[in-house]
Amino acid sequence: MSAQQRRSVIEEAATEVFAAHGYQRASMEEIARRSGVSVPVVYDHFPSKRRLHRRLLEKHFAALRQLWRERLSKTGSGDVHDQLSTEEVASAFDAWFHHIETHPYAWRMLFRDTTGETAVREDHREVIEASRDALLPFFARLVGIPLLEAPDEETRIEAEMAWEVCRSALQGLALWWLDHPEVPRGKVVAAAVDAVWTGFERSSATRRSSPDSP
Repeated sequence: MSAQQRRSVIEEAATEVFAAHGYQRASMEEIARRSGVSVPVVYDHFPSKRRLHRRLLEKHFAALRQLWRERLSKTGSGDVHDQLSTEEVASAFDAWFHHIETHPYAWRMLFRDTTGETAVREDHREVIEASRDALLPFFARLVGIPLLEAPDEETRIEAEMAWEVCRSALQGLALWWLDHPEVPRGKVVAAAVDAVWTGFERSSATRRSSPDSP
């Protein structure tokens, strides 16, 4: 096994341990045991539990960002001024819930774990905010907002609110679904589209019909 392969095995095992026990109760000893290596080998790759935890946050959020980028970029266009269709939104949501369905440990670690350690909570906040900033141009399209490189304050606030509404709804529904795996993904996706997209679509239509709209 190469060093990179061993590192990947450790990361996979650590994700499961953090998801199962939370940050505080997770131990490097259990991570080593699940990885099939000794504790010193784990420390060879990651100097501390916190560094390992942060690496996993960054890795799994990066995977989610890539998914949104792929699904929320218009085929052949990529123009942020073009609002997405209902079919495109449904396809993006379906891909997102499929990712959750196939990566349940990562999802639990990202959004269900809580810890009382200030430094770890700060790591979590920083990684989440970095992901939000990277994805704002894509989520702004959900409400037809052309979020350019230097948007004015009002436009950015509107985009951030769209992000927060979408994030809260999708994450809450996903956490519920993890406890109700018998519900078909299609039903969950339909509920997400109804809860999130329908309201955004009405808001965008109102904006376009307003006399003050550009």
